[in-house]
Amino acid sequence: MTAPVREDREVMEYDVVIVGGGPAGLSTAIRLKQLCQDHDKTLEVCVLEKGAEIGAHSLSGAVLEPRSLTELFPDWKEMGAPLKTPVTADKFRFLTAKGSFGLPTPPQMHNKGNYIISLGELTKWLAEQAEGLGVEIFPGFAGAEVLYNEDGAVIGVATGDMGVGKDGEKTGGYTPGVEIQAKQTVFAEGCHGSLTKQLIEKFDLRKDSDPQTYGLGIKEIWEIPADKHQKGLTLHTVGWPLDKKTYGGSWMYHMDNNQISIGFVVGLDYRNPYLSPFGEMQRFKLHPEIKAYLEGGRRVSYGARALVEGGYQSLPKLTFPGGVLVGDTAGFLNVPKIKGNHTAIKSGMVAAESLFALFDLSAEVQAGQECFVYADNMKKSWLWKELKKVRNIRPGFRFGLWVGMLHAAFQTVGGWVLPYTLKNHADHAQLMTTDKADMIEYPKPDNVFTFDRLTSVRLSNTYHEENQPVHLKLADPSIPVEKNLPDYAEPAQRYCPAAVYEIVEEQGQQKFVINAQNCVHCKTCDIKDPAQNINWTVPEGGGGPNYSGM
Repeated sequence: MTAPVREDREVMEYDVVIVGGGPAGLSTAIRLKQLCQDHDKTLEVCVLEKGAEIGAHSLSGAVLEPRSLTELFPDWKEMGAPLKTPVTADKFRFLTAKGSFGLPTPPQMHNKGNYIISLGELTKWLAEQAEGLGVEIFPGFAGAEVLYNEDGAVIGVATGDMGVGKDGEKTGGYTPGVEIQAKQTVFAEGCHGSLTKQLIEKFDLRKDSDPQTYGLGIKEIWEIPADKHQKGLTLHTVGWPLDKKTYGGSWMYHMDNNQISIGFVVGLDYRNPYLSPFGEMQRFKLHPEIKAYLEGGRRVSYGARALVEGGYQSLPKLTFPGGVLVGDTAGFLNVPKIKGNHTAIKSGMVAAESLFALFDLSAEVQAGQECFVYADNMKKSWLWKELKKVRNIRPGFRFGLWVGMLHAAFQTVGGWVLPYTLKNHADHAQLMTTDKADMIEYPKPDNVFTFDRLTSVRLSNTYHEENQPVHLKLADPSIPVEKNLPDYAEPAQRYCPAAVYEIVEEQGQQKFVINAQNCVHCKTCDIKDPAQNINWTVPEGGGGPNYSGM
């Protein structure tokens, strides 16, 4: 047994530890075990998941392109994978304030052969397959600390301590975290992972790439009248309610059981500090064409998460001594397709095959080795080619909606072969100050079509142990009131989709309040804060949303 990095913690040893129980992490684990079966090898593999159960923190639109799932499980249909609703029709419309008109559906958004799914259901199914192959899965255990050896190489992670009070002191229920030490550590934390953020800085993984850029997706599940439901229909819109300089749009996917997934994405490079992505989602539902679907229905679920939009030019170096990055934590999302689950699965498979080769070729893999072949194998995969082909579409929208759409059409018909790559920029640096911005008035909630954030958070089943340290940390507590408030009207009050942040007045003084118990783990604050003053860290394991059917 290797000595613990911290004396009071138990050590568990594995060949591979995977941080994150989403499609990328689970696919990595599954493929590793499949290769072990095929080659009569043994590797001890475990998956850590910060959600209370697998799928609790899984949220996506979601339409799944099954290509990589078919590569992982050629007989997934016979195995009972939860792909229940094939897409039957695609619609793409431009919304004006009162009306709309149809647009040709971009080729990347054609969904023939794809399925409308619940990502939570898919991850639960993948977890069942992984456990059937011998993978150990630990939900409710958040990777809170990266472990390094004396040479600075990654040798695993530690889970967070349990039972620490708000004051930082141990309570009667205190239990120290566990050190999961491994020869290779796979980081599959999803968008803007808290540990991945540290690794990028420590190993300078962005030295040769652009900054990552992001969007914030707000999602609701509605049950609508049967006569308005069109099972298998996908509807996407651009235009209203966003201005022509702000990137974003909507989706509506008709699932089974008279339910629809409806959501709105706003690019987090938006400039107006008065903009609220949550507010844009609410007023979008009041558009006559959208409202017509929702009349007589009821909202049953709510959630929000950031998504990576940087694509090919924002991919960091994928390897470092002792580990690799997979899925959204690396940035493998195809924005023009509006899909990242098939790319997450594929990246996990490529990582697994690369790691297995490392173990297979070396008589005794030492902790901290770097799996250089992973990057080489990724560049040979269809995933790399897919992202390179669409690399210029998302950044083209910095020039406005119409120029962006024309440029996207040009890219689609062959412009992608031209040897230029548009640059991405850091989202937090894009906000204009309030003296240059127009106020945005959002309608008051009617509690029929539109709702407030606190009511919405309740539908996300979010829970955090109340007596624990705040997991949203300010580098400088003075900045929100002294800098962000006068310059940007403290935008955290509006960009957060869960009402975590507010400015209140106490004894004539303005105070910045963090309602950490509301946090749905979208990480928008860590991304968009103009001073980069907010650091999102994992709360006590099992905390956060518990999404159902999302």
